[in-house]
Amino acid sequence: MGGLLSRFGGAPQKASPPEGEDAPLAPIRSSDVERRAGLLDSLEKSDLGWFWASDRAGRLIYLSGPAAERISESTESLLGTKISELFLDDKDAEDSSTQRPLKFQLAARNSLRPTIVKIERGGKTKWWEISGAPMLADGDAFSGYHGIARDVTATIASQRNAEKLSRYDSLTGLANRHRITHKLSATLSAFQVAKRSCATMLLDLDRFKQVNDTMGHPAGDELLKQVSQRLTRIVGDQGEIGRLGGDEFQILLPDVEDRAVLGELSERIIQMLSQPYSINGMRAVIGCSVGVAVAPFDGIESEELIKAADLALYAAKGGGRGQFRFYSSDLRDKASHRHQIEEDLRDALSKNELEMHFQPIVSADEHRVVCVEALMRWNHAERGMVSPADFIPVAEEVGIIRELGEWAINDVCQKVASWQSGICAAINVSAVQFASDNFFDIVKKALQNSGVDPSQIELEITESVFVGDIERALRMFRELKEIGVRLALDDFGTGYSSLSYLRDAPFDKIKIDQSFVRGCTEEGNNNGAIVSAVVSLAKALNMETVAEGVETKDELEAVVSFGAARIQGALFARAMPEQELRERLDKGALLFEPKGPEKYRSDRRTEFRKIGLIHEDSRYSVFLRNLSKTGAKIEGLLDVPIGTDIVLDLGGGQLAVAKVRRSEGFSQGVEFETALVSDGADGLCTRHRVSPYQIEAAGRPLGALNDLAVAAITGAMSKSPKAFIEVDMSVPGEQMAAQAY
Repeated sequence: MGGLLSRFGGAPQKASPPEGEDAPLAPIRSSDVERRAGLLDSLEKSDLGWFWASDRAGRLIYLSGPAAERISESTESLLGTKISELFLDDKDAEDSSTQRPLKFQLAARNSLRPTIVKIERGGKTKWWEISGAPMLADGDAFSGYHGIARDVTATIASQRNAEKLSRYDSLTGLANRHRITHKLSATLSAFQVAKRSCATMLLDLDRFKQVNDTMGHPAGDELLKQVSQRLTRIVGDQGEIGRLGGDEFQILLPDVEDRAVLGELSERIIQMLSQPYSINGMRAVIGCSVGVAVAPFDGIESEELIKAADLALYAAKGGGRGQFRFYSSDLRDKASHRHQIEEDLRDALSKNELEMHFQPIVSADEHRVVCVEALMRWNHAERGMVSPADFIPVAEEVGIIRELGEWAINDVCQKVASWQSGICAAINVSAVQFASDNFFDIVKKALQNSGVDPSQIELEITESVFVGDIERALRMFRELKEIGVRLALDDFGTGYSSLSYLRDAPFDKIKIDQSFVRGCTEEGNNNGAIVSAVVSLAKALNMETVAEGVETKDELEAVVSFGAARIQGALFARAMPEQELRERLDKGALLFEPKGPEKYRSDRRTEFRKIGLIHEDSRYSVFLRNLSKTGAKIEGLLDVPIGTDIVLDLGGGQLAVAKVRRSEGFSQGVEFETALVSDGADGLCTRHRVSPYQIEAAGRPLGALNDLAVAAITGAMSKSPKAFIEVDMSVPGEQMAAQAY
């Protein structure tokens, strides 16, 4: 203790021994070093507070013994240690980003206000609160620090635990909604100043509710834990993952705006989360849909960006689930359209607006119709035919699908019973409909009321019906087979199939999904091998095979060579109204000739929309006729020389640099400098877009992308003479007039 007293300006004095109770008391002096020494000694031993001191070089020259013991060190071993190496900044503290580093404070020789520091010694981590004052020697020269410290480890641990509970999801350990929302807002604010981008993904698990309902909530909780672990492995240190609640997740990806990167990450997430899970010895299969939005392109405020990602997620789910979508401005219009569909769909049955169309399935050898697939169509009184891709997902989401499905079964049974040909009709059954307790009774009653031969009715089931209670599904199959209906496994291979389904379920037919038929003729594409393997498997199990979605003659030749027994697709016929099919059946016109393209072209899609074309400082309006990853065909400019460098404005800030490779009259073929990438919706998009920061630099307000702003900075206001003549494409060819604008 004497060492400390000498540091603090005093020297110990010997105390006189007491001479009895009646002896006179020693006088009280303000400089009584002995009492001061006893007081400081007691304070150090009580652990209420400790002392430390450093020299002018920042080395530790004193530390209370109990303090050294608390970190499993001796005072002697710590003396000479740099204060900045012993007392570390607590970077995990909530205010660490606003607090000046301890090294800076020590170097400035300022007074140290109470500061939380971290000490890592002897394999242990402790937190102390330290404070101190700079000491001046003769001539006001800095001679070091004198300070006090106390252990706050228990308090900090308790605070951190409370903070974690308030900021992290207790089930998965991921950030919770509060933290991820706060993090997004803070990131966007900081990145806006630094002109940086930030992507956000919203994820929704498909068929999770079925697992929760059939296997129980503890199984659902375990599934969410496994999902979070997979997400953590996939995302790594690229970003932060949060669980928003239920089966919804969010991912923040700072400094990522390349849609090729985002698309690949989305596909990897979908693929990995769709792999089977083992839960308490049971097998669960779910899916995942992803919506992607990027700041500042799709929004500059957190609420705006989340709304954009949410619309993209909804589009992904509406497109069939197990998909991703990028946000685009037209999704706002589609969301409004979807709401109107939901409202009108509730009255569609009562207004008799629904009808069944039928697509022929032909034999591979004779091209004779052997079966038809019943497909629901909605003939809206005001809007005409509404695509099933638009209303079926809505029906499933709002719960109308059971009612629609029951109507479809009854309607098809009645129609087939009236046909004289004896062919069968296949009816699609949704997983929601199949899970209904009264599904078997609905089918049985429809057969009895119509009087149709049960062997003429085929129920097409997707693999999603096996999620959850597999035993119930197999029992349902056996009961359906007992009343004579046929069973087909639809979209085989798209749901991470288990061969045990085929072993145990009494299917009559396997339908090979069109995603495997498409591209099976391309060199290096594995789809052909998959089709061949499925056909062989089906033959071994005495099941028929139907190749779906055959659209070209080379695809037909390929699937026939692989052994597919039945063919379905636009090459032979699209779905037709029942009256048209009935007329053919009555005439005995059961043969269908293949009519369609000779070869499959994987990367070209037909388009017909107006886009912008930029040449030098001039902007033109042209029509986009078709689009591929590497190029496009455009119409609307006369005699553009081959080799001309142009930029196509595809909308939404998408500028594709291109070179004219073919030119004939008002039509040009162009090649892109950078290939386009998938937009997740069977479409294409540019990897990068015009940055709103660039638009802001051109003098316009900062905001999400819009076509007017992009046009304004890409030549729309140029007064220079145009090099090419625009052609009015809105009139017939013989009346087409070239006119300079």
